[in-house]
Amino acid sequence: MGPIASIPFETVGVAVFALTGALVAARRGMDPFGFALLATVTGVGGGTLRDLLIGTRPVFWVGDPGDVLVCILVAGGVFLLGPGRVAALDGGRRGRILLWGDALGLALFAVGGTGKALAAGVPALSAVALGTVTATFGGIIRDILAGTTPLVLHREIYVTAAALGAAVMVGLLALGLQPFPSAAAGFAAAFGLRALAILRGWSLPVFPERDGEA
Repeated sequence: MGPIASIPFETVGVAVFALTGALVAARRGMDPFGFALLATVTGVGGGTLRDLLIGTRPVFWVGDPGDVLVCILVAGGVFLLGPGRVAALDGGRRGRILLWGDALGLALFAVGGTGKALAAGVPALSAVALGTVTATFGGIIRDILAGTTPLVLHREIYVTAAALGAAVMVGLLALGLQPFPSAAAGFAAAFGLRALAILRGWSLPVFPERDGEA
């Protein structure tokens, strides 16, 4: 399982998710500490929960604080860009860069988290669940701290995309495919489904609200 853990998908995901955290901080008009906080919890939150669940000690960023440093540098860079440039980077009112950055981070973390879970020796189904948790939990913390409804509670396809990517990776590994192409296929599946949901407005069916209830 060693080669799976060595695939750097999650390292890139930390930087991408940190960027989304910093962009949300910019939208909320936060100070530099707020930028650093949102970038960091978004970048390492999902991986932290995964490591706690599988019993990895120390948690990845405690043993190697490089990922936290990346989050802080990304936050500082966005803050120094200033309001005008950040507004342009964030795609204006619709925030398309934030949506696409979140989709990219989701796919990267789905396969990175799944690979680390498999390397720790957990069963395949548990690895899929842990990959999904890795991909979504940081964004949940980000949105809660920023006072917005987490994307996982929206109708649009989000968690499903992460679970698909993790499942594709695990399935291909079970069929004997090498780790890197399995992870690449999982990434493509997760990002592709999330991208289609963004572009086409796809969403899952919802249970009708009861009359008189929010």
